[in-house]
Amino acid sequence: MRVIGVELSGNDANVCLLSLAEEVFQIPDCRTRKLSLPKDAKAKDLRYFQKTFGQLVQDYKVDQIVIRQRPMKGKFAGGAVGFKLEAALELLNDVEVIVMTPTAIKESLKRNPVLVPMPDTGLKMFQEVAFNTAYAYLMKDKYDL
Repeated sequence: MRVIGVELSGNDANVCLLSLAEEVFQIPDCRTRKLSLPKDAKAKDLRYFQKTFGQLVQDYKVDQIVIRQRPMKGKFAGGAVGFKLEAALELLNDVEVIVMTPTAIKESLKRNPVLVPMPDTGLKMFQEVAFNTAYAYLMKDKYDL
């Protein structure tokens, strides 16, 4: 199974491609680590973002997109642009999109901790949340009852 973990942060979608085959995780090379939307995004910019992400899903034969859920209100609430990005991803054709709560991610990581230090993965530090989201989903799907 191949998934893309997504963390929406401001106008950016930080992504991490992760696969699980025969109980072995792999972080395949991916041409992008972050997709951004301009601050004054218009409809054409949102369509371009959606098309670009859709092409990424198609090119890498992704089974699912897993998005880390953001609070709707409060100190760490997501902004309007972030919710536009999330909607654009949820409306992609031919791929299942899962929104995973931070609590579920934390619980899955607690039960199945990441055994490789982040610097050894070859990912950038800003991809850590996206990686943890994808990893937690794959572990939850694989091992949780």
